[in-house]
Amino acid sequence: MPNSNVRRTQELQKLLRKESLDALVITNPADWYYLSGFTGEAGILIVGPRHVTLVTDGRFTVQAAEELRGVTVVEQKEGLHRSCGELLKNLRAKRVGFDPNQVTVRHCQLLKKAAGKGTQFKETAGLVASLRARKDATELAQMRKAALLASEVVEYAIGLLKPGVREFEVAAEVEYQMRKRGASGAAFESIVAFGVRGALPHARPTAKRLRKNELVVLDLGAILGKYCSDITRTVYVGKAPAKVRLWYQAVLEAQKAAIDAIRPGKSAGEVDAAARRVLAAYRLDQYFVHSTGHGLGLEVHEDPRLAKGQKTQLASGNVITIEPGVYIAGVGGIRIEDDVVVQQEHGEVLTRASRDFTEI
Repeated sequence: MPNSNVRRTQELQKLLRKESLDALVITNPADWYYLSGFTGEAGILIVGPRHVTLVTDGRFTVQAAEELRGVTVVEQKEGLHRSCGELLKNLRAKRVGFDPNQVTVRHCQLLKKAAGKGTQFKETAGLVASLRARKDATELAQMRKAALLASEVVEYAIGLLKPGVREFEVAAEVEYQMRKRGASGAAFESIVAFGVRGALPHARPTAKRLRKNELVVLDLGAILGKYCSDITRTVYVGKAPAKVRLWYQAVLEAQKAAIDAIRPGKSAGEVDAAARRVLAAYRLDQYFVHSTGHGLGLEVHEDPRLAKGQKTQLASGNVITIEPGVYIAGVGGIRIEDDVVVQQEHGEVLTRASRDFTEI
């Protein structure tokens, strides 16, 4: 394994010793890539205090041998979970952890049956997620590139906004431009919402044509070198009325307040509250219907979650989105989103597209 994977695995092994676990069953592809570098689509990674084993099928054994160093590769003979359970039995693992958010009840039953009565399974959610939440220098360098790519694409997409264009035409061009710039794909289905459809925070692109005097919400993200970016910009096609300008100013101020609140040791809920206080001052807080942000990395939604009452403390190296919004039924929506690294003195904003109010 590359040095970064070795270091991450060693950190996880420390957590296993702390939890008195003989092994951890890892079924999430993002987790096993983070720990080992394996990019296959099927398998289970088993990490013990002094060993790392990948169980996979015949489609990926050659690939695993090429990608992995210091990891034992075992080809499954029957079902994946049955083979994993038998391996745990052979390893004489007595206490085995698994993440109940990732292992189904049926798969857990198969593991337990194959491992035998001598193996106790313990729910241990979030062990790998806690490590992934703090990005190292290599990860941050890659995420800066992914954020810049998304910034370029959203600015390009704004240039496509002319009356008559359809939502799904803009969305298709967005994803083409990502790949043209080197992305392996979109981090999620791009959101292109015209007019009243912008009041749907997760609106999917449709055949709706853009008309003059409408708000447009563009929310997109790219995967570059395995890492995700996520950015949203809102523009107005035509001459915006005063109330729309006021709403936009409120959202922009709410985002700034949340970014200014970012510090190691601050709780995720405190950052969320900073955005909500600004919107409340504008009497718009009732139109803010989702959390202020979420963690970002190998997956587009990771820990920590920035929502009301969240006690999780931010730490240096967290990469989070800050994305307050207001959604007015019958009018549209306004959301401004950027990717931010938690640092000792301030939050570093990775996405670079202009946040100034734009009329087209």
